[in-house]
Amino acid sequence: MAKRGGFGGGMGMPGNMNNLMKQAQRMQRQMEENQKEMETKEFTGTSGGGAVKITVTGKKEFSKVELSKEAVDPDDVEMLQDMILAAANDALRQVEEASSAMMSKMTGGLPF
Repeated sequence: MAKRGGFGGGMGMPGNMNNLMKQAQRMQRQMEENQKEMETKEFTGTSGGGAVKITVTGKKEFSKVELSKEAVDPDDVEMLQDMILAAANDALRQVEEASSAMMSKMTGGLPF
């Protein structure tokens, strides 16, 4: 009797599917653990040669803003605003890079 289908018979598929499910569950647990670890980390963005520092958690929540006295010039508020934005964007970029590195490590570099 000839085999039907391209999967090599009836018994091969369930075992492969079971292994695939186990791998998916393992990967999900690792992702959850890595996400929890990521949420505990902090990333500090700077601008103005360190005159402005902004700290962001791995959850992308701002937790601290530090301004040096030299950064606060009442006659040039726009520069301070620009430095704050630059520091915030720097911190968020660091979070994104760390998150991408974590995902790349988990997936072996597969594009998702």
